[in-house]
Amino acid sequence: MAESNSRAFKDIDLTFKAHPVTGDLPILKNEKAIKRAVRNLVQTIVGERPFASNIGTDVTRSLFDFVDYGSAGVISQQIIDVLSGFEGRIANTKVQVNPSPDDNSFDIRIAYDIVGESFDSQEFEFILESTR
Repeated sequence: MAESNSRAFKDIDLTFKAHPVTGDLPILKNEKAIKRAVRNLVQTIVGERPFASNIGTDVTRSLFDFVDYGSAGVISQQIIDVLSGFEGRIANTKVQVNPSPDDNSFDIRIAYDIVGESFDSQEFEFILESTR
């Protein structure tokens, strides 16, 4: 995939809480907008989005399989695949998935660089756990 130069990234904050003074919807900018997009892609279930049924991962299904390093490898590959296929604003993506069998969860760390900008490498973590 060819790298492209960008100047700024903006997205609407999905909390939809209006600004208390202006009443405008809050805007996420640059690295915060991309971080939200990355997290949304990872947590979207395949088939969940109308007219874009191929976007997303099946990582939540892995919570009902074995919580082990084999499942962690499958989750890691799914995350890499969805990000490389649908988020062209990032590169050098690294995913680390650690199983926590006692908690029936996975600790996930995603690191990446933003294409075309001089931001530091971005990294964030979250826990993927069953809601049952």
